Amino acid sequence: MQKETTIYDIADKLGISATTVSRGLNNNPRINKNTREKIHKTAEEMGYQHNTLASNLRKRQTKTIGILLHEVNSNFVTSVLAGIEKVVTKEHYDILITHSAESGEREIANATNLLNKRVDGIIVSLAMSTKNIDHFTPYFERKIPIVFFDRVMNDADCTKIIINNFSCGYNATKHLIEQGCKKIAHITADLTRNVYNDRFLGYKKALKDHQLTYKKDLIKICSLDKAATIEATRELLIQKPDAFFVTNDFAAAVCIEVIHEHGLRVPEDIAVIGFNNDTLGDLITPKLSTVDYPGILMGEVAATELMKKIKLKNSNKKFADQTMTIPSELVIRESSLKSQKKKS
Repeated sequence: MQKETTIYDIADKLGISATTVSRGLNNNPRINKNTREKIHKTAEEMGYQHNTLASNLRKRQTKTIGILLHEVNSNFVTSVLAGIEKVVTKEHYDILITHSAESGEREIANATNLLNKRVDGIIVSLAMSTKNIDHFTPYFERKIPIVFFDRVMNDADCTKIIINNFSCGYNATKHLIEQGCKKIAHITADLTRNVYNDRFLGYKKALKDHQLTYKKDLIKICSLDKAATIEATRELLIQKPDAFFVTNDFAAAVCIEVIHEHGLRVPEDIAVIGFNNDTLGDLITPKLSTVDYPGILMGEVAATELMKKIKLKNSNKKFADQTMTIPSELVIRESSLKSQKKKS
């Protein structure tokens, strides 16, 4: 096995000290330009590889951030990761990605694992079953920067990147009401999670503001996977709704499929609106109305805020936690345009 080249080998070949080689490799201005160029050229010829990890550890950094996700198999999460990577790559950071598969216990284990790996900061979206953020206390105590996004604890004093889920839920429901819908069913997930609860509250407020009665029989809470959504849709169809507000696009697509299987038309008989603006919404028939959830922007903002916190920490400066709300909007396609279908 070939021996790994060290700075001492380079120093011997050039007849200079190892300290000079180290400074030259780090482009220290105390070493003149010609010497630095010779050092870099010789290092390349000898196959020298800089030990970035050791160097970073000496600086009390790993140049790595951890990502704690609740899932990885969604268009939204993929978009968020793309936004994060875009920012941190420019800052020469690596990322370690973990996901909890919606398990609070697994999230706790992931948080501990990343702490042990000495990440410089973390970006977090909470699992469905997470009840508190006590497992992040070691990060707060060690002043390791944290940014939460999407699924957050509303009452937690920390940096959060969100959209206005209440407003989005309100506007989606209001749009259906404006299409003449009066009996709007809602398929959602665990209301202990902020995103689903806020959308639900927006839904209820829109009904109230338009003098429509809220009925528990028109609400189904489920895991939003295919089987659960099929069951939820079938049960809700017994109530003869004229619209569905579904809290993610995959479940909305499943809902439309079930409606069609019952011999009903979308949107002529039942209007449907989803949430997230996933790619599939533009591929199904009819094309799905939805709420745009700008994942790339959310990832960019979350990563930018984390980088700010890391830099301020390294400069021994304080960083004020804040909640940042990024814009989102309705994307109206065919599936919800009930009034236009009636006119035609």
